Amino acid sequence: MTERRNGNRWRFRQPSVLPGFGLSLGITLSWLVLIVLIPLSGLVFRASGLGWAQFVALALDPRTLNALKISFGTAFIAAVINLVFGVILAWVLVRYRFPGKRVIDAMVDLPFALPTAVAGIALTTLYAPNGWIGQFLEPLGLKIAFTPAGIVIALIFVGLPFVVRTVQPIMEEIDKEVEEAAATLGASRFQTISRVLLPGLLPAGLTGFALAFARGVGEYGSVIFIAGNLPYVSEIAPLLIVIRLEEFNYAAATAIAAVMLAISFAMLLLINSIQAWSRRRYVYVA
Repeated sequence: MTERRNGNRWRFRQPSVLPGFGLSLGITLSWLVLIVLIPLSGLVFRASGLGWAQFVALALDPRTLNALKISFGTAFIAAVINLVFGVILAWVLVRYRFPGKRVIDAMVDLPFALPTAVAGIALTTLYAPNGWIGQFLEPLGLKIAFTPAGIVIALIFVGLPFVVRTVQPIMEEIDKEVEEAAATLGASRFQTISRVLLPGLLPAGLTGFALAFARGVGEYGSVIFIAGNLPYVSEIAPLLIVIRLEEFNYAAATAIAAVMLAISFAMLLLINSIQAWSRRRYVYVA
C-alpha cells in the first residue's frame, strides 16, 4: 500500500487485485505497435507519398472498383447468411440432444483447421460444371463455380464458425425458464424469439457478423480456386493486389490496399457502434 499527500490530507491507494497491470499493459501495447500499427502506418505512409491525384486515379480505376465491389459485396452477403444460419445452428447445438451432435459440433471448427487452399479445391470440385453438385445444377442454368456465387459459397464456408462460436456461449447462458415464463404470460413462439431471445443475442451476433465479414474481405486461398479470377466478373481485390505486385506496380497495389483498409475500418467502426448501441438498449430495456 502506498500513500500520497494531497494538501493536508493523506490518501492511500489500494493495490490492484490483479498485480502486474503496468507490465502487462506495456507488453500489450508494444506487441500491438509491432504487429498492427507499424505495418498499417507503413501502408498509409506509402499511400500518402503517391500524391492525391495519382492516388485517386489508381483507386478509381474501373478494374479496381469492380474488384472492391466483388470483395466487399460477396463478403457482406456471406456474413449476412452466416449470421442467420449460424444463429440457427448454435440454437440447435445448445437446445437439442440428438445422435451425432458432438460430430456436428466438431465439424463447425473444421474451417479453422483446414488450409484455405484445400477448402477452395474441395469446393471447386463440388460446384464445378462437372462436379458432384455442379453437374446437377448445370442443366438448371445455375452456375456456381467461377462466378461471384462461388465466392459467396467459399466465404460462407470459412466464416460460419465465427458466428456459431460467438453466439453459442451467450445462448448457453439463457435459461429455458425465460422461454417458459414468456409462454405462460401468453407470448407466442415468434414473440418469445423476437422480444426475449434475440435482443440478448444481438450484440454477440453482430460480433460474429463483423468477424465473418472481416475474414471474408481478406480471404484469398479458398476463393481464388472457385472464383475463376476473371477481370470485371469474379476478380477479388486481394488477388488484384497480388497481380499488381507481380507487375511491379507497387503504387497501384498500395492504393488498392489503402482503399481496402479505409473501407474495412469504416465498416467495422459502424458495426461496433451498432453493437455498443444494442448493448446499451438491451441493458436499459432489461
